[in-house]
Amino acid sequence: MLLQNRLGHTFKDATLLQQALTHRSHSTLHNERLEFLGDSILNCVVASLLFDRYTKIDEGDLSRVRANLVKQQSLYEIAQRLELSQFLRLGEGELKSGGFRRPSILADTLEALFGAIFLDAGFDAARDVIRALYIPILDTVDPKTLGKDAKTLLQEYLQGKKIALPQYNVVATHGAAHNQEFEIECLVPKLDIQVFGNGGSRRAGEQAAAKLALEAVQKAFVKAPSAPRKAKPRTAQLKLSGIATIQPDAPAAAPEVAPDDAVKPAAPAKDKVLVEVAAAKAPAKAHVPAANGSAEMAAPSKAGSQAAETVAAAAPTPAAAPSNATPHTTSKSKTA
Repeated sequence: MLLQNRLGHTFKDATLLQQALTHRSHSTLHNERLEFLGDSILNCVVASLLFDRYTKIDEGDLSRVRANLVKQQSLYEIAQRLELSQFLRLGEGELKSGGFRRPSILADTLEALFGAIFLDAGFDAARDVIRALYIPILDTVDPKTLGKDAKTLLQEYLQGKKIALPQYNVVATHGAAHNQEFEIECLVPKLDIQVFGNGGSRRAGEQAAAKLALEAVQKAFVKAPSAPRKAKPRTAQLKLSGIATIQPDAPAAAPEVAPDDAVKPAAPAKDKVLVEVAAAKAPAKAHVPAANGSAEMAAPSKAGSQAAETVAAAAPTPAAAPSNATPHTTSKSKTA
């Protein structure tokens, strides 16, 4: 009854509970078939939990998290919380060898209990029991790191900080050939970190060194927070002839003059010369007969007179006529 209270389920068929707690070393009616059934139900319920809880995680990460939640070590830890070892039915050999403390036996028995609950009350009852056991675990785990080994976590952390990957070197090997222990050095040169890990294989030694290096890297970043950014001087942007230039802070610019009030630039001297030349070349006005029959000459403009005087001065002077020359006259005969 105590175990049923901890599970949150009371069995209608007590024989299913007894079978789920029986190891194969005890009798022929043991829990291995119930274990097979419970393993499938556990995977289904945990997959559904993760699917509903982590909506932004892709299939690969969901599979990784599920695999770590249903593995032997996780089941063993849940069985220890339930104190399942005191309810096991083991043979004499397993009792003497400490089978009630063996992680594999405890994990298999827990899966058998899930299968027994399914047969006793259906899928919903088994789902409720599994959810109650796993939700406290999901509240404490990080799905981004759960199931990743130390080398992977260290690599991802350094890449996030834009630091080169760590270096692993075999420093020494100890022990006989069939039972060697590897001493591995892990280096993070940029942070001046050097740690050593030991393991029964090179891979195990690298994992041990990576775990120590990750702790050292995280401590280094906690002790040395990033420096605050320096404030950049404010700049003013001026536009000169369509080209934008950046200048340091300057006093406020004078108000712009409206287009109507702007002073028009004086005409260049070249334009004035062209006007005078054009006036000089213009022909003089012809005689215009007046109304009284007399001929009047239009007064030339001042500019035209000056131009004409300039041309006349430059022209050659004609030879003077002889003084004794008699002018030729024509007389008209009077009519009667």
